[in-house]
Amino acid sequence: MKSFDLIVIGSGSGLEVSSAAADRGLSVAVIEPGPFGGTCLNRGCIPSKMLIHSADVIETVRNAGRFGIKTEVTAVDWKAIVERVTSMVDSDALAVEQGNREAPNITVFKGSGRFVGHKALEVGGERITARTILIAAGGRPTVPDIDGLKDVQFITSDQALRVPEQPKSMVLIVGGYIAAEMAHFFGALGTEVAIVEIGPRMLLQEDDDVSSRFTDIYRRKFRLLLNASVKRVGRDGKQLALDVESDGRRQTLSAEMLLVATGRRPNTDLLDVAKTGVTVDERGFVKADEYLETEVPGIWALGDIVGRNQLKHNANLEAVHVANNILDPEHRVAVDYHAIPHAVFASPQVVSVGVTERQARQQNLPYVSASYAYIDTGYGAAIDDRDGFVKVLANRETKEILGCHILGTDASILIQEVANAMRMRLTVDAITQSIYVHPALPEVVQRAFWSLDL
Repeated sequence: MKSFDLIVIGSGSGLEVSSAAADRGLSVAVIEPGPFGGTCLNRGCIPSKMLIHSADVIETVRNAGRFGIKTEVTAVDWKAIVERVTSMVDSDALAVEQGNREAPNITVFKGSGRFVGHKALEVGGERITARTILIAAGGRPTVPDIDGLKDVQFITSDQALRVPEQPKSMVLIVGGYIAAEMAHFFGALGTEVAIVEIGPRMLLQEDDDVSSRFTDIYRRKFRLLLNASVKRVGRDGKQLALDVESDGRRQTLSAEMLLVATGRRPNTDLLDVAKTGVTVDERGFVKADEYLETEVPGIWALGDIVGRNQLKHNANLEAVHVANNILDPEHRVAVDYHAIPHAVFASPQVVSVGVTERQARQQNLPYVSASYAYIDTGYGAAIDDRDGFVKVLANRETKEILGCHILGTDASILIQEVANAMRMRLTVDAITQSIYVHPALPEVVQRAFWSLDL
């Protein structure tokens, strides 16, 4: 059995740790069954946002008439759109792998690893061990137990970004962030889209005002079934046929393609982490302390497999801390998860940081809230965004910023100033007393904070 100083399982954010350890002269093994770079580079945020930009462009062209410009979309080159993305992603993944293979002190094991004993793994028929192990193996899409689903062809988010030919029609289950983004991508490019949402609104984890507005917008764009569930999936000739119950009424949806976007599950079962003594919670996520060490001394975890925030920037934050806590154990630092923003790159974009108004009520926080519409600002009127708005929450006693939620144009950019202020524990004064460029779009954020009754 080969022995190393450190084993890193997964080649996403875990590589930040393996690189730091190798630079210190430690012997490191990196285990990865697929392309290097993790979910974000290969199946998640990078390729999806590249594809979605094509949808953003075509929406801009189609809406040009609102600004006195006559345009026409004559064709969509689907293969070129997909090839632009896959060629870059595959090239980057190969470069990351090659860099690790050539790096001093790093040994790459290309294959699926599985624990076979205490701090012992088997990969590619070979057994390896280390005194320190980092579990950063991410997750995979969940597949619901729907009658007939296993008997038909469907795709998950793993395949959605590499569809070789554009489907004429598609049904998406359910209305979370993946469905919101993919509906925008496929729908804007011409696919007829239907969304089956189990709840009363899309994006239910967002602030209620944001979720409601987003649902209304998507109802205008797509066929949207709420309070719905798929009872059975089958085939009707060349089409898929879904038996759906929505608000107590049964109907059949037909489509060329089915995208199942019902969330993601951790890969702890594939790793058989129990063999090394690592425990998981009721959902299968690794249990780790505030420093991200598991109950087994010397075994650490980060990223989606821990599940505290299934976001790439969260995993990167955790990687910095794990690298420090492994390599400098006398100066461990707990991860501070305060003010981690997230974004949905749909149309419109949706972003959030901090608590929603629903959460503020549940936590009995002494809060005030206010909203401000894009259209009521100079630049909002210039771009004619009539749906966009900013909603903010603050502690009425301390003026601490509690949350910010934005729906609209460039929301993923606008949220950053609030996230930075919250991360530094600044009050609303950091926003209200700043000088904003007029009439730039960020003014809508400041005006929302000005509207707070403090």
